[in-house]
Amino acid sequence: MSFNIEKAFEHLDQLSATIEETENETYLDSLIYSLRAVQTDEELEFPTKEAEDHHQSLKKYFRDEEATAESIRKVIQLALIKGMKGSTQHQHIVTPDSVAMFMGYFIQKLMPEKKEFRLFDPASGAANLLTAVINQVEAEISGYGSEIDPTLIQLAVESANLQQQEVEFFHQDSLTSLLLDPVDAVIADLPVGYYPDDQQAENFELNADEGHAYAHHLFIEQSMKYTKEAGYLLFLIPNFLFTSDQSDKLQKFLRNNAHILALMQLPLSMFSSEQHAKSILVLQKQGQDTKPPKQTLMAQLPSFKDVHATHNTLRKIDSWFKSEK
Repeated sequence: MSFNIEKAFEHLDQLSATIEETENETYLDSLIYSLRAVQTDEELEFPTKEAEDHHQSLKKYFRDEEATAESIRKVIQLALIKGMKGSTQHQHIVTPDSVAMFMGYFIQKLMPEKKEFRLFDPASGAANLLTAVINQVEAEISGYGSEIDPTLIQLAVESANLQQQEVEFFHQDSLTSLLLDPVDAVIADLPVGYYPDDQQAENFELNADEGHAYAHHLFIEQSMKYTKEAGYLLFLIPNFLFTSDQSDKLQKFLRNNAHILALMQLPLSMFSSEQHAKSILVLQKQGQDTKPPKQTLMAQLPSFKDVHATHNTLRKIDSWFKSEK
């Protein structure tokens, strides 16, 4: 049986939808149950014969030798996208694969010699971005993710287990102290908005002078704290990051602690409106032997459907790396 992502998703979706209906759970909570069920050899009770059939088929797909970590991630991602559609919670959004592709590509380019390293996502959600990058990069990666949402972290754990990824998760507010030694690289789709815990925000240089601090600013500072000297940080940021109020403070913080290597704007066609548009920001934490790039790479990324334009952009990035060496 060759691995068919659409067919495997169909079984996962039907099984989760049946559990959702009969157990009166949300789709995402039912998805957690489905992913756990695939991994166990215990006899499980299912609400219908049809659900039992979907479970058996899904097991065959996920345990098939042609099932790669990446194909399993894609099946789970389709279910996550379905489950998060219409969700009222803004953190219930799946980071696009094209972002993971660029982040993975950049990490390979930044650390070509590293055969193993530690990678952290402080806003890991259901770990779709984290596992997508791990699957793409040709190195032994120890992954770490932090997430406060109980549903998302359970999905992350099941997804990483099914992909047989070595990831350690922290179920906590990522802006509180973490039991984590500094890592080689950080990736994150930054949560945008105000951070409600004013008392905790007081521990940060980027706390607001008045009112609430911005969570996306604090996440950048927190990430920097848990990155080794000369390590790399790749963030998906809102396009207004450097122009909104409190941005002066952020720019000063970055000047003192990091080198801005690249800022790549994603195509506007990916977003519902211009105010939701995002870019990928690539930083290097300052260290004894680091120095800023001769020139920061600025690029407007094309639509990824335009293969020719994407190749041109990759060529531009490659030549930037060569000139920076």
